[in-house]
Amino acid sequence: MGLTSLPNIGKELEKQLNEVGITTEEELRKVGSREAWLRILERDPSACLMRLSALEGAIQGIRWHHLSRETKESLKEFYHKHKGSK
Repeated sequence: MGLTSLPNIGKELEKQLNEVGITTEEELRKVGSREAWLRILERDPSACLMRLSALEGAIQGIRWHHLSRETKESLKEFYHKHKGSK
């Protein structure tokens, strides 16, 4: 079963994950949303906060809209820290 079986992961995001060496749910969980997003960002400078949130939601098994406020804030800080340096 592919990564598209996870919430928030469509065919395009699955393709990007595969391109950076993440092909299973276990690998995504092990790598984590932040590292997975950084790998994608290296290849795709348009990687956005929503994509980072989608990855975290996939790991938690929920739609990204339902992430806790604290998690959303933490991801936003991480995003701005790394996106600002690009």
